[in-house]
Amino acid sequence: MKRSIWVVVIVVVVLVVGYLIMGSTTLVQAECEVCVEFRGQRQCRRGSGVNDEEARAAAQKAACAVMAAGMDETIACGNTVPKTAQCPAPR
Repeated sequence: MKRSIWVVVIVVVVLVVGYLIMGSTTLVQAECEVCVEFRGQRQCRRGSGVNDEEARAAAQKAACAVMAAGMDETIACGNTVPKTAQCPAPR
């Protein structure tokens, strides 16, 4: 009986891990590269999301994470209009 319990546990773990992998890969449908200038610095980063808007926001957040220090600067950088934003069409 103990052996059958282990088999069930292993099957459940494999199914959960498979579900998580499949779910996380299907959410990425758009990728963008954004360049932001903030306080004399310029950073370009890539981001991904379910659409172009979310991908752009993720890329800007990544760029601002490098340049901004503290919550006030992070918010200000996030509100800055990017210098460039490129979201190529999906393949």
